[in-house]
Amino acid sequence: MSPSTLEAQIEAAKAYEALCVPALFAQWAPHVVDAARMAVGQRVLDVACGTGALAREAHLRTGLTGSVVGLDPYGGMLVVAGELAPAIDWRQGTAESMPFPKASFDVVLSQFGLVFMDPDKAIREMLRVLKPAGRLAVAVWDRIENNPAYLAEVALIERLAGTRAADALRAPFLLGDREHLLQVFNGAGAGSVVITTQRAVARFPSIRVMVEADLRGWLPVMGVNLSEEIIRSVLAKADAVLAPYAKPDGRVAFEVQALVVTAVAGQPVADTNPCKKNRKHDPARRAPEIARASRRGGGFKPSAAASEIAPVPPARGRTSVPAPEKRARPRRLHSAGRLR
Repeated sequence: MSPSTLEAQIEAAKAYEALCVPALFAQWAPHVVDAARMAVGQRVLDVACGTGALAREAHLRTGLTGSVVGLDPYGGMLVVAGELAPAIDWRQGTAESMPFPKASFDVVLSQFGLVFMDPDKAIREMLRVLKPAGRLAVAVWDRIENNPAYLAEVALIERLAGTRAADALRAPFLLGDREHLLQVFNGAGAGSVVITTQRAVARFPSIRVMVEADLRGWLPVMGVNLSEEIIRSVLAKADAVLAPYAKPDGRVAFEVQALVVTAVAGQPVADTNPCKKNRKHDPARRAPEIARASRRGGGFKPSAAASEIAPVPPARGRTSVPAPEKRARPRRLHSAGRLR
């Protein structure tokens, strides 16, 4: 990876942390950690950690005798995560092939990243690195039909910015089918699988900030960089489309819904996941295809909003990100998470 590519990833990660995490993701971390029933002194892994919102919450719960590791395929995300929480061990790698021995962790967590992985392979890896009877807690967004504010925003973006941008915003919600999730986790060998519907409130200072968080924060993470002309046109129409979610003072607040899956490490099973019988049309596999399609012919470019955020100095923590000039060709995105 060239220095310019890594710098572009860092800029996108900074925009994601500044625009998306406080409004949408930070409040979900306590839900996921609570579901995992974590205890002081445990060793915890956050898969598809992004800039580390969930890992930071887990670190607060493990105490001085515990430890937290964050895993993500993006070097730029890990640089920002390392600056925010240098005490956490940040590692670069994919969920489908984790760089850890089996039975390494008491708890494995993942927040809004599973949809960007191969779910079956990722869950099998999560179970492999869990200790016997270790606990797994994974959050995914519910169907977009159950998140009407984003359904309205997707329709607006599709009309003004095209299908590729709309698909990138739609992607995080593609794994929100309860029966499908149960099949995937059971098929991967998870034990005592329980799926609960949980709700939280997304809060943005204004409609403009909400939409701009996606246009300048989320879409660049997905490899979609819109022109300023298109961004202005979307923002100009957004007030009317999203007016039902605005308060009299201009702030925006609306309910968002997610599914939280909990399980324990069970016995390995044969690869008999019924969802794999028609993998070509399996909705769980559409998001990685969307992410790959979004990145063809481009890659990351710093957005206008990202360039306005102060640069992040090199992480002081144990961030396992090789120097750019020595790094191998970057892996494709398997997690990101909004959406994480």
